Amino acid sequence: MAKLTRFYDVREYLFTSESVSEGHPDKVADQISDAILDEYLKQDPYSRVAVETLVTTNKVVVAGEVRGAESVKKRVEEIVRNVVRNIGYEQEGFHWQNLQVENLIHAQSSQIAQGVDNAKKENEGAGDQGLMFGYACRETEVLMPAPIYYSHRILRLIFDDIKAGKLKGLGPDAKSQVTVKYSGNDPVGAHSVVVSIQHNPDLSQQQIRDIIRPYVKKALPEGWEVPEDEFYVNPTGTFIIGGPDGDTGLTGRKIIVDTYGGAAPHGGGAFSGKDPTKVDRSAAYMARYLAKNVVAAGFCNACTIQIAYAIGVAKPLGFYVNMHNTGNINEYELQEIIEKSGVDLTPWGLRQHLQLHQPIYLPSATYGHFGRKPRDNGAFSWEKTDLVPKLKGFN
Repeated sequence: MAKLTRFYDVREYLFTSESVSEGHPDKVADQISDAILDEYLKQDPYSRVAVETLVTTNKVVVAGEVRGAESVKKRVEEIVRNVVRNIGYEQEGFHWQNLQVENLIHAQSSQIAQGVDNAKKENEGAGDQGLMFGYACRETEVLMPAPIYYSHRILRLIFDDIKAGKLKGLGPDAKSQVTVKYSGNDPVGAHSVVVSIQHNPDLSQQQIRDIIRPYVKKALPEGWEVPEDEFYVNPTGTFIIGGPDGDTGLTGRKIIVDTYGGAAPHGGGAFSGKDPTKVDRSAAYMARYLAKNVVAAGFCNACTIQIAYAIGVAKPLGFYVNMHNTGNINEYELQEIIEKSGVDLTPWGLRQHLQLHQPIYLPSATYGHFGRKPRDNGAFSWEKTDLVPKLKGFN
């Protein structure tokens, strides 16, 4: 393969992304929606599910349209309480035992079903119209943009220790934000870091700062430590009231946290609570899979892929590739290579390729859907790079 040509912008600039913890109100809602989805898929892999969740002070409202095992609807309250308990909420204003659950789930519209269902699976239409984007770049080892990757990593390290009982006095609700310095297209350091985390009243702001600093240092690459005046911990001073008691949460309200931290386009559709016939989810996973394999195969340093669909129509209406002036072939040639690889971009085809008809979605509801390690049970299958040999074979 020819050596990569790098057309770099010599500018220096800053770019920022944020992450939120599993106890953030919107993420509580996402996890509940995906836990319900997983339960439907356990009972019937071809269930149709579109579940939305609202969380507020000691109240959870679940609504949506489903076609699946009736027994799951009867277990919604149990599922909700289990999710909230696993997150760690045992606070006066939001407690897994004391909260009220309102279940408004009902049957899927027959008019939506008629557009998706087909006797021949390969002719099944998309569950909705829309445009989905996938992105990959060489900024990190998992081919994700640096700002979102390190924002997620800071919180994951902190909450791994909280859940293991190694870190006391901190609550489930938290946010992080990392601003990265770039020289041309290369991330070269961290400019600033923000961490806001719920805490017990007996912890001072300085104590929390001292607790958090080692996790930030561990999360960032060597030499990326930020100066004290650019390290912000609980900038308002206190963060005692948090979670759904402090702020209402809704499914699908953290779509940039879920994807690329704003470093790449987003089609606008959320993921959580949607079964894989909804191309908002499945096609976004496929677009990431293709973009990641393209970059991993060495065709470019960064790649954006867009796929577009119409409700009830199997074939994609549009397919777009952009290598951001970092490729060693042009976009037309790359598109031909992707087409020759034989990946089926019909809704049925991409679900089969990525094995999406499985109860694998709850883990994706926190710390991003991308840049994760594929699991033995099929979760994060879209992060595999198993298409690389085939792509290289066509070049």
